[in-house]
Amino acid sequence: MSNENKSIHDFDFNLICEFFSSMERQGPGSPDVTLKALGFIDNLTEQSLIADLGCGTGGQTMTLAKHIQGKITALDLFPDFIHIFNRNATQLGLQDRVKGIIGSMDNLPFQDEELDLIWSEGAIYNIGFERGLNEWRKYLKTGGYIAVSESSWFTDERPAEIDDFWMNAYPEIDTIPNQVAKIHKAGYLPVATFILPETCWTEHYFAPKIIAEEVFLHKYAGNKTAEELIASQRHEDELYSKYKEFYGYTFFIAKKMG
Repeated sequence: MSNENKSIHDFDFNLICEFFSSMERQGPGSPDVTLKALGFIDNLTEQSLIADLGCGTGGQTMTLAKHIQGKITALDLFPDFIHIFNRNATQLGLQDRVKGIIGSMDNLPFQDEELDLIWSEGAIYNIGFERGLNEWRKYLKTGGYIAVSESSWFTDERPAEIDDFWMNAYPEIDTIPNQVAKIHKAGYLPVATFILPETCWTEHYFAPKIIAEEVFLHKYAGNKTAEELIASQRHEDELYSKYKEFYGYTFFIAKKMG
């Protein structure tokens, strides 16, 4: 396997965690997009319970918390992310309503039909899109919402280079109509679907990442693993600029039916 074809899963988790914890976002997105998705959800009150799964350091969670009244429990596998998350919540004065916990998406600490909203930006792929939709559904009240952003193909056909890259990184990537059909099949009513604008990649993800890469390479000069990690990140960025008409992230908002 060449360095360029290594997926993120092939690298040392501590290094990955350190690199991404230096950034406000761990994937494509923006506050505007978070709020656009939130605009399709109409059932939230002060009593609402919300889960943000795969929250990272919580950039999107803090945006949510500033615009809704309920309690948010945010979960991530990486302790360093959760440490930063809780520090940020405290600095923003949100610690009474917003709590980060260490945990796994496939073993959630919630009761059946406890949640009003499940949120997950760019993270459901960790468990798999269909599996996440199916397994998380039981935690939602009837009429509760799920809102996830997920990588999508924009076309049925695409060049081999980008197809091979995604088949290696995440074979479950699919076209938007197929993804909507999976949402429906899992027992939800699809409410809204929209593609994240290009700025969610370029301005809000790649631009800060370039700065983080320089700092990281300086710190780990001569460390082959660190250099390979950054090379793989840069390769992903190059692929996006080359093939962005073929793929991107899509936000899916859906409602649990009875």
